[in-house]
Amino acid sequence: MRSIKLLSSTSIGGLGDMATLGITRRSAKYSPGIQIPFNDLSRQNATLGSELQSVIARVVQRGQFVLGDEVTTFESRFAAYCGTRFCIGMGNGSDALRIALQACDVRPGSRVLTVANAGGYATEGILALKAVPVFADVCPAKGLIDITRLDDLFALDLSAIVVTHLYGQLVPMSGILRSASAAGVAVIEDAAHAHGARINGISSGTLGACGCFSFYPTKNLGASGDGGAITTNDPELEAKVRRLHHHGWEKPYHVVEKEGSNSKLDEMQAAILNVKLARLEEWNERRRAIARRYTNALEPAGFVSSPRGCDEQDSVHLFTVRVDNREVVRARLRANGISTAIHYPIPDYLQEAYRNEPWARIRLPQTEAHCREVLSLPCFPELTAHEVDYVIDQFLRAAKC
Repeated sequence: MRSIKLLSSTSIGGLGDMATLGITRRSAKYSPGIQIPFNDLSRQNATLGSELQSVIARVVQRGQFVLGDEVTTFESRFAAYCGTRFCIGMGNGSDALRIALQACDVRPGSRVLTVANAGGYATEGILALKAVPVFADVCPAKGLIDITRLDDLFALDLSAIVVTHLYGQLVPMSGILRSASAAGVAVIEDAAHAHGARINGISSGTLGACGCFSFYPTKNLGASGDGGAITTNDPELEAKVRRLHHHGWEKPYHVVEKEGSNSKLDEMQAAILNVKLARLEEWNERRRAIARRYTNALEPAGFVSSPRGCDEQDSVHLFTVRVDNREVVRARLRANGISTAIHYPIPDYLQEAYRNEPWARIRLPQTEAHCREVLSLPCFPELTAHEVDYVIDQFLRAAKC
């Protein structure tokens, strides 16, 4: 293994200068027993401190925990942040995907196009409606849907396409929207990783018929429990989503939508999200700065990484790098105090539960290579420059570059 020159600690844009962080060039030697978590929500909570305590106390004092002012306020603020007319809070991001598919008239037997390397959440929603998933392969560099090969797929009598902005990288949407419009196919954005990602000032979740968001605690905008949302500019779709997520009711106890469900964002989570939404742009820029630092160090050594954090098209929910000997690298990093994760290890169509399904009898080479090689490194806003340098140094050693 060739020697690796230790990267000196420097400031990361948006993370504050080294003096503020307590980092000096003399502190570049790493302490024995250093531990770097994959994510650390306690650091974020510490920065919010009394603000979170105050809104939690307010909700408790009001005594209204469902469908109250906090949810109404958050829906309005998040719609304004995204640039959509409407936002409807959901119990979680998975429900958002399923209900969005329902609202777009996906029925039993409908064919829905998606990717198979994004954790299975879209596939789960498709199957819950007894529809049929159709999988597109992904581009090798980013793991996003390969938009160069969609014409043949759009000819397969599709009802909808779920476009996943994986890791916070925006999928180029113009060609998809044109093809979908010509074919009469509804476009649903899975923006669970892409809070605040934009292209030409246009936000994720605003480009298709509707956008689906997750507020799982580790997301860029995360609750202190679970939550989700659907965004849309279509008033008819908004009304239908509101009915579907609340038992199918038009008004209390009057069911007008079949197969409605109970999936509501609660007041406590909405209050916490209202606090965190004000910090989202700052946190996203910190993520981008960390991603740029990783990219600038790893790509010259021959590693493919994403997102690169170059501009606002990446919200950098996760930072991934492709490695051939992933489990060896993970073990070496773990031995040196660095936690990693895999997003995601198994293509949907290779999952054990689906092995006898006719739609699972496919093979997508880029999807399978991506799932086999992708490794997620720590990338959350509260990482220090010192910690990022340590991850880089140890990764290069572990990968034997």
